[in-house]
Amino acid sequence: MGVAVPTSNSESEARIVNLVARFYELGRADPVLGPLFDAAIPNYPEHMAIVADFWSRHLLGTERYRGNVFASHMRLPIEPVHFDLWLKTFKQAADETLTPMLAQQAMAKAAHMTQSITVGLFPYRDAEGKPTRKPPF
Repeated sequence: MGVAVPTSNSESEARIVNLVARFYELGRADPVLGPLFDAAIPNYPEHMAIVADFWSRHLLGTERYRGNVFASHMRLPIEPVHFDLWLKTFKQAADETLTPMLAQQAMAKAAHMTQSITVGLFPYRDAEGKPTRKPPF
């Protein structure tokens, strides 16, 4: 990994907007994530602005995002495999659009977030040891 070159907040903000746009471009093209995204997101421009605010908060320390990521994902028909695909897609988008330093920070946050949401949504294990929302009794 090379030496990180500091960027201005406006340049970083633009990179974050590009990250979100690229992520949803890749995600919507995915045969598994695409239908899930399309069913859950009625207004992509509005949603993408919220997601950009989320990443701006976590990467740049801005205070525009005030939502609850866990609560917004709780009602969705997602399974653990979706998080693996999400993270893979996010990594590709981050690597393509962010500086190496921002991409590394974004991936650390994304990995932590997916782990936290997965544990929260799937607190039980089935007979095969796979995460599930349902208690094993």
